[in-house]
Amino acid sequence: MTEPFSDEYFMKKALEEARTAFEKGEVPVGAVIVAGGKIIARSHNLTETLNDVTAHAEMIAITAAANLLGGKYLDECTLYVTLEPCIMCAGGLNWAQLRRLVFGAADIKRGYTKFSQNLLHPKTKVMGGVLEKECSDLITNFFKLKR
Repeated sequence: MTEPFSDEYFMKKALEEARTAFEKGEVPVGAVIVAGGKIIARSHNLTETLNDVTAHAEMIAITAAANLLGGKYLDECTLYVTLEPCIMCAGGLNWAQLRRLVFGAADIKRGYTKFSQNLLHPKTKVMGGVLEKECSDLITNFFKLKR
């Protein structure tokens, strides 16, 4: 059983968002932003729906959380995302001064760490591999169906 407020608990919420993306025909990436032990933003990829290459789950979540908080900095927040962020999203997280990033599956082709370990804000703490198998399997299954 997953304890409330654990990394696994919140990653399961991000996985719910990823499954919603899957059902819409979007690359199944989901994200939630947490502050004070509560989800303040949730999102999933909408690049196909919005015909917008910037409509990644992380970017949408950043905007939603900043709007809710009334400020552009997320320095008291944790982002849970099912796939390692790309360089665009890592840049957005840097500008938002995210306190903590937790991701599920590594993205060996397009993840930010392929390009540089220093794209996030210097104070951002990072943890990868949370529910990695579930996150990875969802994306793998999506692309198997597309081929």
